[in-house]
Amino acid sequence: MIDTVIFDLDGLLIDSERSFYELDKRFLDRFKVPFSLDDYVTYHCGKTVNDNIKLFISKYGLPITFDEALAIINEEIKKDTERGIPLKEGALKLFMYLKERNYKIALATSSVKDRALTLLDKDGVTSYFDAFVFGGDVKRGKPCPDVFIKAQERLGSDPSDCLVLEDSEAGIMAAHAAKMSVICVPDLKMPSADIKKLTIKICPDLFAVIDHLKSIQKDA
Repeated sequence: MIDTVIFDLDGLLIDSERSFYELDKRFLDRFKVPFSLDDYVTYHCGKTVNDNIKLFISKYGLPITFDEALAIINEEIKKDTERGIPLKEGALKLFMYLKERNYKIALATSSVKDRALTLLDKDGVTSYFDAFVFGGDVKRGKPCPDVFIKAQERLGSDPSDCLVLEDSEAGIMAAHAAKMSVICVPDLKMPSADIKKLTIKICPDLFAVIDHLKSIQKDA
């Protein structure tokens, strides 16, 4: 029976994917490289910052080293973090619903600790979480299952009792590999047909996750 809910951060809990697109576009503008939202969604959405930088340099032949590019991108990320990024619709209501019913709640993100906690603090939801796992806490990122396994271990939950909320294909694959149920709440990109098969449900927003939890409680 589901008693644990594990949240992804970017694109699922906070509305950050469009911010990442704008950030990457500003970076590529320096080199006069056109970069559309469709380019971002098709090739870069859901990937780590490091992976995208490597792809930018190789794909566009940028006259810059990885470390130089990373410094520029990290400075832009810092500015976005200081400004704050809003929660997705339904997030606060979902948190309240889970807490009222004593679900265990974890964050499992590829983001670095300082950024993630700063954003959660600005949105006023840090206290809802019982455990956190950040990108630096695991050796392998998504689609490997490490981040979800560590979250489950920190909460003392069984994988079969965990529900993961994800927006990206890599995250869905990671949750499935961790032997957990996963709901996809798509952001900019709908998962492929093969990835959809790994989910128990596709929800249009976080409000719909509440409806799903209510339905399985009635069946229990």
